[in-house]
Amino acid sequence: MGRGERRGGGRTALLLVALTLAAASLTLLAACGGHGDRHVSLVFAGSLIVPFDRLATEFERTHPGLRVTTEAHGSIQAIRQVTELGRRFDLVVTADAQLIPPLMYDKNVPGSGQPFASWYVTFATNRMVLAISPKSPLAGQFTVQNWYKLLTRPGVRFGLADPRFDPAGYRALMVLQLAERYYHDPIIFENVVMGQFTTPVTVERQGQRDVIQVPEILETQPGSSLVLRDQSIELDALLETGDLDCALEYESVARQTGLRYLRLPAAIDLGEQRDATVYGSVAVKLASQRFASVKPVFAGGVIKYALTIPSNAPDPQQAREFAAWLLSPAARQVFEATYQPLITPQADHYDLVPEEVRQACARPG
Repeated sequence: MGRGERRGGGRTALLLVALTLAAASLTLLAACGGHGDRHVSLVFAGSLIVPFDRLATEFERTHPGLRVTTEAHGSIQAIRQVTELGRRFDLVVTADAQLIPPLMYDKNVPGSGQPFASWYVTFATNRMVLAISPKSPLAGQFTVQNWYKLLTRPGVRFGLADPRFDPAGYRALMVLQLAERYYHDPIIFENVVMGQFTTPVTVERQGQRDVIQVPEILETQPGSSLVLRDQSIELDALLETGDLDCALEYESVARQTGLRYLRLPAAIDLGEQRDATVYGSVAVKLASQRFASVKPVFAGGVIKYALTIPSNAPDPQQAREFAAWLLSPAARQVFEATYQPLITPQADHYDLVPEEVRQACARPG
């Protein structure tokens, strides 16, 4: 293995896909029966499937008579289940905290005059790594010094989550742009991304930031070496089968699935607070009609997961109880056992956070 390269441990990538399907089935079962049961419903970022599967089981074990129903999507799609598709969940958990204000604070529940959410709590972090297929002919050749060069070799298939749906996708684009400055190579992004799509993904310098412009229609060119999927977890099965050589993925997921992966320099992996200013030199703008009422510009920064309770949650009391438990020491043990790194919970709009949840948060100031 090259310097910085590691192997994950735990579950396989195929299990992640199976869990996604099982989660959707569980939600349908809850809707079709068990009217007398108490239950709490969760919709969350796909990168949290493994810990949330265990968390749901543990919460049910310690709360007899209560069922937890779960559903995973790319974070943007998870929020859209509530705000655009009219579905009601007790808890929304996203892999990027900055999605919540424009997509939930600034949109009202129809007929209520209330925003979909008015607060969130950050509680976890991550870092981007290069996940590598064990079946790739280049599996043993990726190093911290050469990984971005290998992405452009003929025949190398590189996976990307769709940045219109999944923060892992637009964070992957940020990593490639940050790499240009780190490696003193001004055409890394161009070599890897440009020319791969029927409508180009471009980069514009705006003030002190490089803004990556993602078009409304994002389709790969025929014969492209870049493979696009709605969620990053969909790429993991392709890595295991050898249909992909590599993909930019969260470290927690690479470890959970047992994939080999390469640790990237801290200055580009979006995982270190000391490099937050550097990360802020890039941003992604989505040219999408679904964001017509907001400004879909997401700034580079340290990865932060966040949770909130929608104002139209089916069972607000149960939602508060589960959210508070999710920030408790017992839940933290589950996160740690599944390689999900945590941070001290911090609240946005601290005074609006329910008391049960606020007790786990650091006080502002």
